[in-house]
Amino acid sequence: MITFIRFLIRVVASGVAIALVAKVLPGITILHQDVTAYLLLGLVIGLVNGILRPIVSFLTLPLTILTLGIFQLVLNALLLLLVGVIIPNLRIDGFWPAFFGGIILSIVGGLLDWALRHVLRVDDASRAAAQSHA
Repeated sequence: MITFIRFLIRVVASGVAIALVAKVLPGITILHQDVTAYLLLGLVIGLVNGILRPIVSFLTLPLTILTLGIFQLVLNALLLLLVGVIIPNLRIDGFWPAFFGGIILSIVGGLLDWALRHVLRVDDASRAAAQSHA
């Protein structure tokens, strides 16, 4: 149950983060702006980050080491462009909006995820307490 709540928190945080990125950054547009669109975008971003990012990060590790980590920013942009291809509701007008959008998305998503976890107290201590009651 706790794992599902954490997953939902990440989906909501990603949806809010992409909504903020689309509002702030020219070149990234969400065509149909409603709650389901934001949740779908958050879900796809979460799936891409959870499934595809570790694989691609591992495969590009030598390049990331060679560039002292800067390639991770390029990887963020490419994965955001991929989300734009998967979800036609998200329009990204090129690499540079995706590059800066990936940076903003990482920062905002991380801050929202941190804030939501601390507000809802879904952390390791509550997980341990839930497991001890089961």
